[in-house]
Amino acid sequence: MNEANRCRWYDNVLPQAPLALAPRVRGAMPEFVVTLNVTLMLTTVPDEDAAEKLSSTALEARLAACVTRLGPVHSQYHWQGRIESGDEIQLLFKTSLARAAELEQFIQTQHPYETPEILSWQVTASNAYGQWVNAETQRPIHV
Repeated sequence: MNEANRCRWYDNVLPQAPLALAPRVRGAMPEFVVTLNVTLMLTTVPDEDAAEKLSSTALEARLAACVTRLGPVHSQYHWQGRIESGDEIQLLFKTSLARAAELEQFIQTQHPYETPEILSWQVTASNAYGQWVNAETQRPIHV
């Protein structure tokens, strides 16, 4: 097993926790790298205007640290007894574990579709990126 595969194996095997120590084996002595979990949330919207509105509003509310517009996709799906298809824009939100539920609720209520696609999963991020996501999604303090 090469180093890259071994590191991926350790990252997948370690328990999912907000802060985990992922052992990296290099030679005889293990090296420990601090990693943080973040949440990725994916949705699709009908057009560029909806993509801009949903992403900019989520960013302004600090529900996400970053929203990546993955570009146009063509979707085929069952809807109300028929097979439909259409062009859509995929959005990938990066948020903290602490704000994930709020982001999901925001997408649900602000999305133009009656039944929006909302998929989310936890991923292990580098320490620096995880800290950045957590810092950028802190709730604003009102004094």
